[in-house]
Amino acid sequence: MKPDQQFGQIVILNGAPRSGKSTIARVIQETFDGPWMNLGVDVYVREITPPRYRPGLGLRPGGERQDIEPLVPLFYSALYETIAAHSRLGLNVVADVGHHDAYSIPRRILNHCARRLSGLPVLFVGVHCAIEAIMERRNLGQPGRDNQYAVGSEHDPIPGPVLAWQREVHVPGIYDLVVDTSSTSAEHCADAIRQRLLGEDTGPTAFEQLANLAPN
Repeated sequence: MKPDQQFGQIVILNGAPRSGKSTIARVIQETFDGPWMNLGVDVYVREITPPRYRPGLGLRPGGERQDIEPLVPLFYSALYETIAAHSRLGLNVVADVGHHDAYSIPRRILNHCARRLSGLPVLFVGVHCAIEAIMERRNLGQPGRDNQYAVGSEHDPIPGPVLAWQREVHVPGIYDLVVDTSSTSAEHCADAIRQRLLGEDTGPTAFEQLANLAPN
């Protein structure tokens, strides 16, 4: 957050599951100046969303949960309104998300969420990670994390749902900054974010561009 900035800085980390978003968020909380509130998907799904409506806004591409899919835009709206409220109070926010539009019908959630943060300082970061690194992390497993898409056999090395995330999560690919956790540590990714925040603003931000793409 720049010293003369009126609102709290917002950093949105977008990427596939196991791409390293949560680790970057923790580094930001631990090393950036001032309080950084974590309002990402993990917190929202595990601590706020009722169990029968999970994974909620963590619903993966494919449209296989059409019973809860109509609620997903509402969940995202609530999350982004919460992010906006924190920023307007002067609190910095880091949020790890996994946006995609591969539902049973196009819902343009990312575009509408961008509008909800209109007028606020937002840095939209694409968190890339090679599929091989993601599968290695899945196969090693993490406490408390869903590991149902680990490699099953040599004949099915990368399950379809994992490939779907890789294919859909970075559409349309409009970002202020892109980092790659398969070749760069979380600490270096966080430092790149820090340097980008300290730089001069030039032209429309990614969220300003995305907001303009949202239908009226």
